[in-house]
Amino acid sequence: MYPEEIVKPCREELTSVGVKELKTAPEVDKAIRDGEGTTLLVVNSVCGCAAGGARPAVRAALGHGNVPDNLATVFAGVDREAVTQARSYMVGYPPSSPSVALFKDGQLVFIMERHDIEGYPPDHIAGRLKDAFDTHCKKTSSA
Repeated sequence: MYPEEIVKPCREELTSVGVKELKTAPEVDKAIRDGEGTTLLVVNSVCGCAAGGARPAVRAALGHGNVPDNLATVFAGVDREAVTQARSYMVGYPPSSPSVALFKDGQLVFIMERHDIEGYPPDHIAGRLKDAFDTHCKKTSSA
């Protein structure tokens, strides 16, 4: 477990843009299995690639015109029950933090694992996320 004074700003970087924290297995099930439409799930972490890549990229991607219906996050090394449950929906992928997954009607349709994040600048990661949003999320009208 990480000290709360380290975790809090990492959490707030996502929650401040509308990403909902999930701390229990039932919360994860409700968000993913029972969630309608598309759900973005960020497995957050205190590591450098989360701080320098994943979180800034998610924030930037959420400024895109086309975004998922639901936004959620679990915190690796802190919200263990929630993280374990979240990873149970990522069958075929080893545990990875940080990671960013996109689900459509409860089915995994896109994932970025740590090796897809580490060493890449936020704009590159955000670009991949925006492409995934455009492929899997409802298009918003440009009225």
